[in-house]
Amino acid sequence: MRLLYSPLSPFARKVRVLAIEKGLSDRFTLEVVSPFQDESLRAQNPLCKVPALILDDGEAIYDSGVITDYVDGLAAPRLIPEAQPDRRRALTLEAAADGLGDASVMIVRERMRPEAEHRQDLFERQGRAVAATLNLFEAAVAEGALSSDRFAIGEIAVAVQLDYQDARRVSDWRAGRPALANWFERVSKRASMVATSVTVT
Repeated sequence: MRLLYSPLSPFARKVRVLAIEKGLSDRFTLEVVSPFQDESLRAQNPLCKVPALILDDGEAIYDSGVITDYVDGLAAPRLIPEAQPDRRRALTLEAAADGLGDASVMIVRERMRPEAEHRQDLFERQGRAVAATLNLFEAAVAEGALSSDRFAIGEIAVAVQLDYQDARRVSDWRAGRPALANWFERVSKRASMVATSVTVT
């Protein structure tokens, strides 16, 4: 299988971390592509977004949630719970983390525009979404919904998005969120997180 990805994409990193946690990383060939620009990526995913997984028979799977669901089914242990209510709770955490990523990417891309063209309404709107989601995660740690004793799809999705906050300097997310900061400090030391980390210079 071929995983088309960008090293800076938290969505692609979610797939890579899950694959490492399941011991399946050797099943993939990693191919770096440029999202929104690389026509070889567009040929596989018309949205030209990463990640995209190309199966051995040539079938393309895209959207990180679809890919992680597929990869999780390849071998035990399952990192996406199969039984309710654990399944919906884990997938809701993943959805919140992905939404945080969407808002953060919009902020990052807006910052790339000339300063005179910045849309302050976008910064304010997406900034509120970022802050509210981070507050949700702070509460989730306190309630035990985010645990350092397990590292399933919800935890993976949150961890890679928090690291993206740091890499792209999206927000000072640790301020006022000590439980979340302590949780991330622990899970960021996992081998899967270390192996997929990227430093932005």
